[in-house]
Amino acid sequence: MSIFTKLLNVQHRLKAPKGQVNTFGKYKYRSCEDILEAVKPLLFEEGLTLILTDKTFCEPDGFRYIEARAIIADESGSVFEVTAQAPIDLNRKGMDFAQSSGSSSSYARKYALNGLFLIDDTKDPDATNDHGKAAQTQEVTSSPKQELKEGTAQFSKAKDFIAKGGSIATIETKYRISESVKALLTAN
Repeated sequence: MSIFTKLLNVQHRLKAPKGQVNTFGKYKYRSCEDILEAVKPLLFEEGLTLILTDKTFCEPDGFRYIEARAIIADESGSVFEVTAQAPIDLNRKGMDFAQSSGSSSSYARKYALNGLFLIDDTKDPDATNDHGKAAQTQEVTSSPKQELKEGTAQFSKAKDFIAKGGSIATIETKYRISESVKALLTAN
């Protein structure tokens, strides 16, 4: 049986309940740990191993994020992986750097697992709850994204980042970017 058939079997059978409660927002959600608890027996039955790894990235402008990898492998040596990223907010109230990066790691791992096992969180509060505040972006940081405008120092840094092989997607984790500014960033 191929790794894809084994993964399909796990995806089809997986039920990952929302085992956590946010008392402030009054909603249930699932954590990375909830997903792992539900998926381990299924992986065992299919002869699959799951490996989670993290890597921290720091962009030239100081923007930091965690990239999590969810990797499955079988006895034949076949491997399949999914990645997800989450920004590290160094200004999270009441958290030091280790706590903030740990929180970002957990968030990125959860979404890597969601991608690997086809867990849809579009109806989850992580994706929809604004905790009683005005509309915010869905990123982990506590403030809305600033718009990247042509002619600014941030635009110059972003242009240099793209020229060195960086991606627009990475810049979009920090800034809102209009289509016209995207075109300028990628123009030679």
